[in-house]
Amino acid sequence: MKVSLFVTCLSEMFYQNVAKDVVEVLERLGCDVDLPGGQICCGQPAYNSGYRKDAQKAAKQMIASFENSEFVVTPSGSCAAMFKEYPELFKDEPEWHKRAEALSGKTYEFTQFIVNVLNIEDVGAVYPARATYHTSCHMTRLLKETEAPFKLLANVKGLEMLPLANNYDCCGFGGTFAVKMAPISEQMVDEKVRHVEESNAELLIAADNGCMMNIKGRIDRKGKPIEVKHIAQILNSRTAEGRK
Repeated sequence: MKVSLFVTCLSEMFYQNVAKDVVEVLERLGCDVDLPGGQICCGQPAYNSGYRKDAQKAAKQMIASFENSEFVVTPSGSCAAMFKEYPELFKDEPEWHKRAEALSGKTYEFTQFIVNVLNIEDVGAVYPARATYHTSCHMTRLLKETEAPFKLLANVKGLEMLPLANNYDCCGFGGTFAVKMAPISEQMVDEKVRHVEESNAELLIAADNGCMMNIKGRIDRKGKPIEVKHIAQILNSRTAEGRK
């Protein structure tokens, strides 16, 4: 099965190891992974800020970049959800609307692809830890994916999953929201960190780099002894020491 990696801006600039973990897991599961050239930002910041024409420019570049892909997989539910917005973005341009629908239909968030397309729930991962999981807004509310991450984590040997109070609450990142509404965003992420602490977890797992960056940043600034990792890092661990 041929899979194209939609690496995302945050993975490319800040979390390159997450992208590598995604590729290694997919390859171990039998996928032939490529990285199409020409991919840029998906246009979500512009789209969410009301700059529709700028978002369309980015979207056209991304549609062209992944036109020949069989499947598109990304380590971000937020960015995958943006691809799902492309058909609406081009509702008044029939040709681009058709091409946008084709891309939307073959795009999946990383865990969603493993569970729902590859039909695999146990990737052979080993990661002894007490952990809790942050459910990101775009993944649960827009992609409607609520089960895939938990199915995969349930089969990680040594991993004890603990419940997270109010796990459905936003972490306060929201892309441009964290910049435009910084005081409110800070209160939201503080509440999220408090709930993580109350769970008694030593590790917070997330499936979206934006959320991970926001929560980890706050945890680090507060000096809390809690690790934060992307789910791909957990699924790519093959030893009791958390190594590949």
